[in-house]
Amino acid sequence: MIKMSKMHKRVIGAHGAVLALSALLPIGSAMAQAQVQAQAAPELQTVTVTAQRRTENIKEVPVSVTLLKDEKLDVLVSGGQDIRVLAGKVPSLNVESSNGRTFPRFYIRGYGNTDFNTFASQPVSLIYDDVVQENPILKGFPIFDLAGVEVLRGPQGTLFGRNTPAGVVKFESEKPKLDSFGGYYNASVATHNTVNVDGAVNIPLSKEWAARFSTLRQHRDDFVDNTFTGQGDALEGYNEHAERLQVLYKPGTTFNALFNVHQRSTTGSSRLFRANIIKKGTNELVDGFDADKIANNGLNFQALRTNGANVRLSWDLGALKLYSITGYEGVDHYLSRGDIDGGVPAGPGVIPFQVETAGGIGDVKQYSQEVRVESKNSGPLNWQAGLYYFNEDATGSTDNYNSTSGAQTSRLVSHQKNTAWAAFGSVNYVISDAFNVRGGLRYTNDKKDFNTVTAWNVAQIGPASVGESSNKANWDLSGTYKLNKDVNVYARVATGFRAPSIAAASAAVPITVADAETITSVEAGVKADLWNRRARVALSVYDYQVKNQQLTVVGGNSNVNRLINAAKTNGRGAELDFEGFVTSSFKVSAGGSYNFTEIRDGAISVNKCAQCTIANPINAAGRVVIDGNPLPQAPKWIINGTARYSMDLADGQLFVFTDWAYRSKINFFLYEAKEFTGKPLVEGGLRVGYTWDSGKYEVAAYGRNITGTERIVGGIDFNNLTGFTNEPRQWGMQFKGNF
Repeated sequence: MIKMSKMHKRVIGAHGAVLALSALLPIGSAMAQAQVQAQAAPELQTVTVTAQRRTENIKEVPVSVTLLKDEKLDVLVSGGQDIRVLAGKVPSLNVESSNGRTFPRFYIRGYGNTDFNTFASQPVSLIYDDVVQENPILKGFPIFDLAGVEVLRGPQGTLFGRNTPAGVVKFESEKPKLDSFGGYYNASVATHNTVNVDGAVNIPLSKEWAARFSTLRQHRDDFVDNTFTGQGDALEGYNEHAERLQVLYKPGTTFNALFNVHQRSTTGSSRLFRANIIKKGTNELVDGFDADKIANNGLNFQALRTNGANVRLSWDLGALKLYSITGYEGVDHYLSRGDIDGGVPAGPGVIPFQVETAGGIGDVKQYSQEVRVESKNSGPLNWQAGLYYFNEDATGSTDNYNSTSGAQTSRLVSHQKNTAWAAFGSVNYVISDAFNVRGGLRYTNDKKDFNTVTAWNVAQIGPASVGESSNKANWDLSGTYKLNKDVNVYARVATGFRAPSIAAASAAVPITVADAETITSVEAGVKADLWNRRARVALSVYDYQVKNQQLTVVGGNSNVNRLINAAKTNGRGAELDFEGFVTSSFKVSAGGSYNFTEIRDGAISVNKCAQCTIANPINAAGRVVIDGNPLPQAPKWIINGTARYSMDLADGQLFVFTDWAYRSKINFFLYEAKEFTGKPLVEGGLRVGYTWDSGKYEVAAYGRNITGTERIVGGIDFNNLTGFTNEPRQWGMQFKGNF
């Protein structure tokens, strides 16, 4: 537990960050000065979320939460972008991957996990249609036909299962409707022959049955030349398709059943690693860097097939409502192979040895079951309680090759069985018209059995199997106070838990285990409607401490991935969300976060990189001391904003929409090095379009990363100064229609 006096000091320390974020509020001043025009501005619609497993006004929820939906979400994925596009689009959220369009890694408030192991667990939980997507391979399902994406910051363990100490990213599909036939279609074409087509159709089948079918197709041509093979347009393309079928059965007002089946298939390039693209002693790209060219002598490809199904049942029993959520998620096949050294024996630059690896999943099967009951009392007391069960069976492999000859040099196959169960409950009590309190409790039992199945040409150290079991009770307590009809303040204390993690063995490295980690978090905030609901704002400050945090050591002096625990990690910061109408035709939004993280463990040291310039102390053993460093992939600052201006034209509306996101510098690894510190990144989008027939049709020209910003966003450190870069600039045209 953190001492309250210490928390208090840190929250006060975060006050400076709040003041800095308030620099975003000149928008509000402009609105106040434009009072005459604003009189005609429409009110913002009430935003509802399910952050507490009930549909509630976002202003009433004592959690720092942001909702992305409608145009804001559609614009982000207009050019075929994958789930990484969410990075920086809401306060405190980062998403990255060293595997390209698969295996995304999420970070909230700087707290995440860089582990690329098949069996990696993450402290940010991704939940799709109420079903936890535990394995990272499952977390990259494409974004299409969604009702919204909620980002819940801070521990969410009492109401959401499976490892949520950092927070939850929650996706909710559009649902079938009984009362109308309709749907939408959307098509765009852009730079590099990038094609994005998606659509949905809602079909009432009877008075009691309805179906909704949604589909997505994405394609990009290869556009990067391989100068070693002489092949033009050899890499960086992809093909993706996904489908989702939902069937609703609602025979009356007391029962409904929603059936969901879905699948995803993707092929194309894996992440392109580029040898020595970082200028020695800096974090700059080398002179003459050309993102459209690479020299690789190894193979590069990626293929993935996933599928899943779930059934959500609900019964209205009068004073109670009962829910059942049954889920299955599976990975049929996954293989990602790449030239890890990023070059050829002749370069570019000095490449000590050639490395080519492939990571694969032969099979993942995940089953989950939740039963939950909630009260429907008209009085001050309401509650909910439930049971949760989780079962995962996964097999993964790592293969090494000689990238010059293509011959396989080693193979390691591992298997993990994970079972967990939990009992949970929460109570809400309305003390007065102005004051409401909530408390929650969850008990979790988690068990993992791990073993090496095959170790061909791998000299495994230590035992070939490991078993881990742990249990933990978590709780949270929050209160919301209504200052007046427009302004609420809240405070929340919450704990969280992540079960032990296990990483497969590799050459000269045994199976490693990271013990369970826990977090205690305190946050407070204010949520307000402004100027007669023409605008809204939410501001939060927080302080957390993670004990025994699981960290992943990657690379250094060899191509390894092993787990360690740090004694503790401290985090604190602030978040701001704002949106509002300046006039009836001009709407803006702004968000920002300050996230400070610090590893505190003087006993931890890691191997240093092969050719980089270390900025941390080095101990007598020649290892890097990381005490005091920030967490990897944890920017201190994230700032984002959008603006939309429209004007009536003929029988329709002409509009201009722009969105921007900034994140400050990041560390790629646990240590600090000049070359492996990612520079600040700013990316912007622009969209100019025309809608007509009451918004039924839309045509638009758009651009993503319109400034053409090129940044190194990740690296490989054990061989040379290998890096990989952000997505290139894109221009395109799009047509959307509703029926």
